[in-house]
Amino acid sequence: MKNVILLNKKEGQTPLEALEQFRAKNKEYKDMPMTYAGRLDPMASGLLIVLVGKECKQKEKYLNLDKEYEFEILFGFATDTYDILGKLQKIFRQDLKSENLEKNIKENLKYFTGKFTQKYPMYSSKTVKGKPLFAYAREGEEVETPTREVFVKSLKFIKIKKIGREKLLENIEKRIAKVNGDFRQKEILKIWKRELGGLGRKKLPEQFFSASFKIKCGSGTYVRGIAHSLGEKINIPALAYSIKRTKIGKYSKL
Repeated sequence: MKNVILLNKKEGQTPLEALEQFRAKNKEYKDMPMTYAGRLDPMASGLLIVLVGKECKQKEKYLNLDKEYEFEILFGFATDTYDILGKLQKIFRQDLKSENLEKNIKENLKYFTGKFTQKYPMYSSKTVKGKPLFAYAREGEEVETPTREVFVKSLKFIKIKKIGREKLLENIEKRIAKVNGDFRQKEILKIWKRELGGLGRKKLPEQFFSASFKIKCGSGTYVRGIAHSLGEKINIPALAYSIKRTKIGKYSKL
């Protein structure tokens, strides 16, 4: 029986669902204390460290390890969660040119490397006065958003690719359908369908662009926060289209 287990959390799962799925398939762990070290949002996938038995007491050590991710940013949309599993807040209804977008991205990556201050996303588990931020957000209650200093060792731009409007909607529908639990899926899908497939589509370009990246960062860095903030820097709404965690400290599993 291992004290440290590396799982590949699937897109759509919560970390707890991934842990319980492993426990169900491995009966020897049925009655063992287990916990995961480091959350992954439902729309993120990749490496999840699970601690077993006495190793659970060392959780803080694992939480503080550096992380590596491969991720993709979709330009043209911003949501309240900074990913596709959120309500649309801003839409860019003009045509973009890939060469101009690439130039703007490269010129602004410098703002997201080294040490900088990052706001916690409102849809996160960070607590303020004993209450998670997502609870304030869902209830429409205003609260001052806390910040923290984060460190990004490297942020590498890979490439830009285009995606048609119909294909984008199809992809979003398929991926959100993987999510269980109460994440406002029905309401969010209704909004995406209205804008990409309903009356809203007449005011939209026929294609959009996404850009892929690799990042090496310290503990506590929100990749979807970087996606949202990069969009703000270049004045084009943006969100984290996909996120895959590939490494935690010395641990990696693809």
